[in-house]
Amino acid sequence: MITKFDSLFAGHVDLEEVGYGGIPVNDRRLSPERLASVFDKAEAMASVMDRLGYDTFWMAEHHFQHEGYECIPNVMMLALHLAHRTQRLRLGCGFNIAPMWHPLRLAEDFATVDHLTGGRVTFGVGRGYHTREVETFGAPLLDQEANRELFEEQVDIVFKAFNSESFSHHGKHYTLPAHVPYRGYDLTELTLVPRPRRLPVECWQPIQGGSLRALDFMARHDIRGMVGGGSAEGGAMHKTVLAFQEAHRRAGREIALGERLCFGFHFFIADSRAQGMREAAKYYEENMKMFGELRLVRALSEQQIEIMRDPARAPAADLPRIEAAVTSGGFLCGGPAEIIDHLEKLERAYPGLERVSISLSVGVPKAVALEQLERFGTEVMPHFTGRAGARAAAE
Repeated sequence: MITKFDSLFAGHVDLEEVGYGGIPVNDRRLSPERLASVFDKAEAMASVMDRLGYDTFWMAEHHFQHEGYECIPNVMMLALHLAHRTQRLRLGCGFNIAPMWHPLRLAEDFATVDHLTGGRVTFGVGRGYHTREVETFGAPLLDQEANRELFEEQVDIVFKAFNSESFSHHGKHYTLPAHVPYRGYDLTELTLVPRPRRLPVECWQPIQGGSLRALDFMARHDIRGMVGGGSAEGGAMHKTVLAFQEAHRRAGREIALGERLCFGFHFFIADSRAQGMREAAKYYEENMKMFGELRLVRALSEQQIEIMRDPARAPAADLPRIEAAVTSGGFLCGGPAEIIDHLEKLERAYPGLERVSISLSVGVPKAVALEQLERFGTEVMPHFTGRAGARAAAE
């Protein structure tokens, strides 16, 4: 039963001339002041979510994005600030890109913010998808096998540091501690200081390809997964949910369909589905332009990606449209009743599902984002959270 509602904000600032006919992705270059406006935007969104009873505000770590799409370089630092500006809202690391960190610095920083926020920050890790970021920080991404190998060793170290009073590690990329004399003895073990306030640490990771290796790794470390939205009837998302369940079975744990997962959707509420699609179309298209260039939209051909760079050709070209995304169920759009109906169908198909994340496409301006979060929080969420409250009162 769905009881928790989150929102993921990757850090886009307000943008002009969005959509297939707008400014090409690589032609955007914003001023430092505009790029820094992401912090005010994040604080305003977190304040609305805190007031309305959302569970978690997820933020993503990204670097060097002068285009204005993903502008939060340190999620945990911003989470600490937002914890001081809110009362109950959890702040999610969605996600810390492990290959851009030393694993012990990542573990220390999270443990510190866990204490300073009273346990209101949720840990999350990812492998990364921007070559400009990951490779610049000296880690592999073009070599996907090397990226995954490094990531897995780093996450092993992070959990070892979290869960052990003292630890050592001898792997391909790291030997911890360094083999040095220290205060009259030979150093053989380390202790993380501080260790997290809450143990075990709840950890989340995005699921993209959903390979057997990746899902088995998540099950072994008890890492929860965030998957992109899709219809309840078949499709890639359903296959991922089944594969996630199977990975846990191989690890010796039985879970229900949808359990330990969060289903993520882009959304736009309006008085009707037709109105919602009209208003959200340009933002959907900007999102497609941005992620298409990164080859993260599998359905796009190289020719379509090339066309999206040309605002004169793109509006009339054969490119993905919001209507198809809404029909498939990957984009929640319409009146509150239509969105509630879609989420109730997901509940019936996935009895273990407890958490849904709704997010706004890149380019949605601050004022519209706040309005959308307000409407979802007052016109959709109470249908589900009120039901859970009534059950708890009856018990």
